[in-house]
Amino acid sequence: MRFFVLPASLLFAVAVHAAPQQEKTDDELARMLADKGLIGQLKQVRQTVTERTSDLVVTAIGFLGVPYRRGGNTAESGFDCSGFVRAMYNQTVGHMLPRRAEEQAAATEKIDRDQLKPGDLVFFNTMRRAFSHVGIYVGEGKFIHSPRSGAQVRVEDMNGSYWQRRFDGARRVVGGPADEVKAAAVANTGN
Repeated sequence: MRFFVLPASLLFAVAVHAAPQQEKTDDELARMLADKGLIGQLKQVRQTVTERTSDLVVTAIGFLGVPYRRGGNTAESGFDCSGFVRAMYNQTVGHMLPRRAEEQAAATEKIDRDQLKPGDLVFFNTMRRAFSHVGIYVGEGKFIHSPRSGAQVRVEDMNGSYWQRRFDGARRVVGGPADEVKAAAVANTGN
């Protein structure tokens, strides 16, 4: 029994000693970032990204009920799925995406489903071909899109059986709202 108590005591002593060292390292890092003015810059970038992502999602929500129209890319004429995504990114972020869903997939950065953030794109196989449908992720497993003829722009749950079976992948628009935090962090570290 004494054989097991000694190693456990040593591990406890090391852990207790290491905790203040980690706090000291964290404090030094925070002080260095503050001295270089980076904390304020990171807060500003985070706020800007949050606002732009919110703007994108809020703008998209504002188009709920606009009818689907194949080849459509305006609220007046109606939207198809890729026309809707393209219009939302152009209006709120000033980023012009390609016209077709599969082209949008090719022009964006692949991410894992668990990395989704509001403003990212979600793709589905609805026509027996990859990336035949696209929508904008709004958070909490939901996305907004222009689904099909006879329907209107609406929000749907990606976890519903129809969408879950057809999920093709998630993409991030390079230079889009969800990508700006990463770019700013790299720029501020000098890498």
